Amino acid sequence: MRIGIDISQIAYEGTGVAQYVRLITEALIRAHPEHEYVLFGASLRKKQIFFDYSKKLPGNPRLVVVSVPPTILDWMWNRLHIVPVEWFIGPVDVFWSSDWTQPPLSKARGITTIHDLSILRYPEESHNKAELHIGSAVLRPNIVATQKRRLMRAIGECQAFLCDSEATKKDAHTLLHIPLEKLHVVYPGYKGVSV
Repeated sequence: MRIGIDISQIAYEGTGVAQYVRLITEALIRAHPEHEYVLFGASLRKKQIFFDYSKKLPGNPRLVVVSVPPTILDWMWNRLHIVPVEWFIGPVDVFWSSDWTQPPLSKARGITTIHDLSILRYPEESHNKAELHIGSAVLRPNIVATQKRRLMRAIGECQAFLCDSEATKKDAHTLLHIPLEKLHVVYPGYKGVSV
C-alpha cells in the first residue's frame, strides 16, 4: 500500500500538533514497514525541517516539499478545494491530512485527525480574526474560520477520522454529524520514539 502523510505541521516546532505528527508518523512507519510512504511538507521558509526529519525516519520514505505558505494552501484547498494533493505526490492509496488543510483527493482514501473541537464549542477563546502585521509582513489567519473550512472539507473527503479522545469523538459526532463508524479514538501518547 502507498500511504501519503502531510507532515507540514512539523514546521511549527514546539507545538503539540508538531510533536503529534512527528511521533505518529514514525510509529506508523516502524509498525508497518511493508508499506511505501510519501511524506508531503509545505512551507515557504522552513523547508529544511522536513529534510532533517525525513532523514531520521526508518525505511527511507519519499519526501515531497513544496514552497507554498499555509495561507495559500488554506485558500487553494479549504476554500476553493482545487488541485488534488496527488498532483504533488503522485498516486497514493491513502492520504492522511494534517490539522490545517484538507486537500482534494483524486483517488486516495482520506484520513485526518481531529485533536479537539474547542474552536466550535468556544470560538471566543480562539484566534477568531485575521490580522496583517505590515512591519513584519506577517498575516495571522483566523484560526476558527480556517478550522471550520478544513473540517467541512474533511467531512466530504475523508473516510476515517482519528480522534485524540472519546470526548473529541463524541463532539465530532454531535457537532459535525460524522457517523460513529468513521470516528476512531487513537490516543496521542507514544513512548520510545526518538525522532
